Amino acid sequence: MASTANPTRDDFAAMLDESLGGADGGFEGRVVKGTITAIENDKAVIDVGLKSEGRVALREFAMPGQPHGLSVGDEVEVFVDRVENADGEAMLSRDRARREAAWDKLESEFGEGKRVEGVIFGRVKGGFTVDLDGAVAFLPGSQVDIRPVRDVQPLMDMPQPFQILKMDRRRGNIVVSRRAVLEETRAEQRSGLILNLTEGQILDGVVKNITDYGAFVDLGGIDGLLHVTDMSYKRVNHPSEVIAIGDTLKVQIIRINQDTQRISLGMKQLESDPWEGVIARYPVGAKLSGVVTNITEYGAFVELEAGIEGLVHVSEMSWTKKNVHPGKIVSTSQEVEVLVLEVDSDKRRISLGLKQAVQNPWEAFADKHPVGSTVEGEVKNATEFGLFIGLDGDVDGMVHMSDIAWGISGEDALALHRKGEAVTAVVLDVDVEKERISLGMKQLEKGAPAAGGVASAAGGGAGGLKKGQVVTVTVLEVRDGGLEVQAGDDGATGFIKRSDLGRDRDEQRPDRFQAGQKFDAMVTGFDRSKKPNFSVKARQMAEEKEAVEQYGSSDAGASLGDILGAALKAKK
Repeated sequence: MASTANPTRDDFAAMLDESLGGADGGFEGRVVKGTITAIENDKAVIDVGLKSEGRVALREFAMPGQPHGLSVGDEVEVFVDRVENADGEAMLSRDRARREAAWDKLESEFGEGKRVEGVIFGRVKGGFTVDLDGAVAFLPGSQVDIRPVRDVQPLMDMPQPFQILKMDRRRGNIVVSRRAVLEETRAEQRSGLILNLTEGQILDGVVKNITDYGAFVDLGGIDGLLHVTDMSYKRVNHPSEVIAIGDTLKVQIIRINQDTQRISLGMKQLESDPWEGVIARYPVGAKLSGVVTNITEYGAFVELEAGIEGLVHVSEMSWTKKNVHPGKIVSTSQEVEVLVLEVDSDKRRISLGLKQAVQNPWEAFADKHPVGSTVEGEVKNATEFGLFIGLDGDVDGMVHMSDIAWGISGEDALALHRKGEAVTAVVLDVDVEKERISLGMKQLEKGAPAAGGVASAAGGGAGGLKKGQVVTVTVLEVRDGGLEVQAGDDGATGFIKRSDLGRDRDEQRPDRFQAGQKFDAMVTGFDRSKKPNFSVKARQMAEEKEAVEQYGSSDAGASLGDILGAALKAKK
């Protein structure tokens, strides 16, 4: 057992701490009350019951930008950092005392969800610092106001409410929001204002903001949305075409959503509806003038009057231009003539026709070029079955390959023509409903029957020719596929195919003939237009058969050459 007569080193330390008011005195590291005994050189001299007094800067007793309001004799709370420093004075802090007291209070208010009062006093990266009566909090830049604030200076050094978002006492972190308070206040104000508004009510408002889809209008403390489609019955591409920020507008409340507290406004509802009586003003079949206001992939919108637009579908834009974008037929602001095709006043739709406002080009062609008339055009395209010819009125006619030339195959006839070539043809048929024009080129060849007409029936063919008849023909033209010939001096023209120029292969060469040359050929038949077909080979075979029949019985032992020679000698 230790003797009290011989105190240890620990006992001396304990007695020293007690005499200095240290740990046993319960001062150091605590918040204690003290009395201001003097105010000297911007500092307050404070007696907290220790051996010596302490000094605290006056600025620690005031909010930023506010006076301290202290006087001698006032009782204040301070935090004891150390009982005595090197100068023998107690080290006191008002900031630490306020901070400790503030944290206790803030934790309680945070738990209850209450607002707290603070002062913005500094700027840091990403936001601002806020003094919450001693505790320093962080205010993110996004939480300063509902809308972005360019200049925060007017908000600094001014007491105002904040909402604590989160706090961590161990780390000394507090995050607050001013925006949350403003939004809550605004929501409360909106709820009160909405109760005084009704759908259909007409009132004045000021344009606060304009977007691509509409404008926000201040109705006196509460905003409403004026959608671009409710600004005018007339097409509005952008709200700025009609209104500007700061304009005072007369609007009507269209809808109020009590759940979202959103208000929809309208301006056009205060005007007379142009769609009333639209059926009487725009009867089906009426021809009108309008202005193209908008072009889309499926057609063009044409304004007939302010607030009344009709759609010209792409299929109703042109008789001849198929599968092209409407922008290649009309342009915006262009004045056009249209025909009313359909009116639906309930759906507010008018169907218009652009092509119906002009004459059907196939009807115009049929009127100007009846069947049998001759036309000229340019070969626009060659297909496997014929030629397409560009004609007057921006229409096309087709020459089937069987109507290109006489006496040669359709494939050979197609090979004779090329794109861009100017040709002449005769009109064979016009089908306005199917938008088709049939043309023929071979019908214009010399000796051919007129289109739509009938060849001379004498002898069963053109020029009185008969099938099986042998006639003298004259070569008009030498082609790769055969010869174009004419019977007699001014008879019907026909064609001798290469294979019909002779029995032997050497005889079937068209190049062994020349224009103007004459020889005998047999009429082997007639085509649909009674144009004759000739054949040298058929004539040769017929003569051979005739010779065999005439001389074969009496000269049984003679050769075929002898028989033919005798037959030819007899003809001479």
